[in-house]
Amino acid sequence: MTTLGRAHDQRLRSMYRSAGWPCLDTIEIDLLAAGLLERVSHRSGPETLRVTDAGLQHLSATLNRNRAALDAHEALVERVAEEQVRNGRIAYRGLCLLAKPDAAWLHLRPDVYSIGNTTVEDYVEPVVHEIKVKRSDLKADLKKAGKRAGYIALSSQCYYVLAEGVGTADDVPPECGVMLAVGDAIQTVRVAPRRAMKLGFSSWMALAKAERYRSLADPAPLL
Repeated sequence: MTTLGRAHDQRLRSMYRSAGWPCLDTIEIDLLAAGLLERVSHRSGPETLRVTDAGLQHLSATLNRNRAALDAHEALVERVAEEQVRNGRIAYRGLCLLAKPDAAWLHLRPDVYSIGNTTVEDYVEPVVHEIKVKRSDLKADLKKAGKRAGYIALSSQCYYVLAEGVGTADDVPPECGVMLAVGDAIQTVRVAPRRAMKLGFSSWMALAKAERYRSLADPAPLL
């Protein structure tokens, strides 16, 4: 039996939402052989496909795994942002930034973006933390050299923060640092190269419009 992967899950979800027109490719063959899809004949018109009860159970299990991974991801993002604030920095989650590492502009959204709490521009030293809790996501992200170059262009240091068992420092290119979340601790296993850089005007505008991450220990803001 062929092992079903992300492409199979995506096709099954697409088939569930669609009219069931067949694609006649290898992914479809795998899903039919696994009993997750079935052929439906009509008195008039071509044959269509339908997601079976087993297919619905597979979709439900996939959704639950994705929800669990998302919860784990958000929890680790929170831990990293909290640690940056404890270190005296100003942190942001899900900040949308513009970068131009090559010819084209990129819209990037690092998991955690932090700057030094200072009035001296040379000491701002922005840092990107990209969080990965699934090995498949890490492998897919590492193939995006342009995205990584964009993160590096936006920061003086760029780190990958990996959940336990997701990967090692050997998986990550040397231009990025690596942290491992082990138990209740986040360990730096490779320090990111430090680069002198100044934030561009668009980044300052994004920071001005964004709401900083507030530590759980922060007092509630006055209204």
